[in-house]
Amino acid sequence: MADETGQEKTEDPTPKRLREAREKGDVPRSRELGAAILLLAAAASALLFGERMAVIMADMMTGNFSLERDALFDPAMMFAHLARSLFDALLALSGFFLLLLVAAIVGPIALGGWNFSGQALQPKGSRINPLSGLKRMFSLRALVELFKALAKFVLVGAGAVLVLGLIQPQLLALGAQDIYPAIRQAVHIVSWAFLVISATLILIALIDVPFQLYDYSKKLKMTLQEVKDELKNTEGKPEVKGRIRQLQREIAQRKMMTRVPEADVVITNPTHYAVALKYDPESGRAPVVLAKGADFVALKIREIAVEQEVPILSAPPLARALYQHTELEQEIPAGLFKAVAQVLAYVYQLRDARRQASSKPPPIRDQDLDIPDDLRFDGE
Repeated sequence: MADETGQEKTEDPTPKRLREAREKGDVPRSRELGAAILLLAAAASALLFGERMAVIMADMMTGNFSLERDALFDPAMMFAHLARSLFDALLALSGFFLLLLVAAIVGPIALGGWNFSGQALQPKGSRINPLSGLKRMFSLRALVELFKALAKFVLVGAGAVLVLGLIQPQLLALGAQDIYPAIRQAVHIVSWAFLVISATLILIALIDVPFQLYDYSKKLKMTLQEVKDELKNTEGKPEVKGRIRQLQREIAQRKMMTRVPEADVVITNPTHYAVALKYDPESGRAPVVLAKGADFVALKIREIAVEQEVPILSAPPLARALYQHTELEQEIPAGLFKAVAQVLAYVYQLRDARRQASSKPPPIRDQDLDIPDDLRFDGE
């Protein structure tokens, strides 16, 4: 069926769509599975506790119908008999009811799991809308429910006829037995018959569960446009994300510029790239990149370096390699150790020459820097 936009609902529901459906109380459920579990639990309870319950009830009735004459005219004694009878009945039925209680809880949540939603309790006009009701009456779900009802009638009826035919001799033989053996035998026969008849509902549940899962998935299917809109709303609009990234870059750049005065040297292209390095001999670590940038950012790094009297060295091949293969606050690659060591040594020599007012060391030529071929970068 086409969506209002004309698109077919061909896409599987997203995790967000499934989560929202659960929040609204919309989860796959199978009444047939719950009914089968409940009836099978009742039959199992009858097999486990049936004979004990029947004997206790028989003893209770025998005792209550054989009261002495004085007890019949004594209200206090009659209340005592009633209290004792109720206690015995509850004690006899406790195991049966406990197993049924567990089945009544497990059965409905066997498919779809436990889910509580306040939204599902809210009144909705569509539930009492006659048009919506007519639409549900002539839907595929209604047809499936009719098929299930007919199938249950046929299966349960056929199972009952078959079981009654098989146990007929045993039922007729009960009349020749004493009361207590007959009660035990009757409960045993009826319990097994109940279990066999209830087991026929497993076939209906095996058909209903896959249908409910299919119907639930089909109901929540989405059009391609709905998937795109959800993704856009989840991740944000492109223009908003672009603005956020721009602000993040600006914040990172401002933070980066505050680290430039700590640098030992700024290596430049000389105009397109600039990389500020810091080396701490006592830490034993390789030099760390404090700031780097291209074009306008590189210009700002050079301006701050000039203001803070940080040495600036033009070494285009090394500047390009450092810009391309390094990250902020990270150590330089091992392949650039030797070239950076040459630069730092030259900077330290310049510093010593100024301090001692001696002649400057010869400048470093680009061809003197040892830069591996795999780390070279031409700037494009």
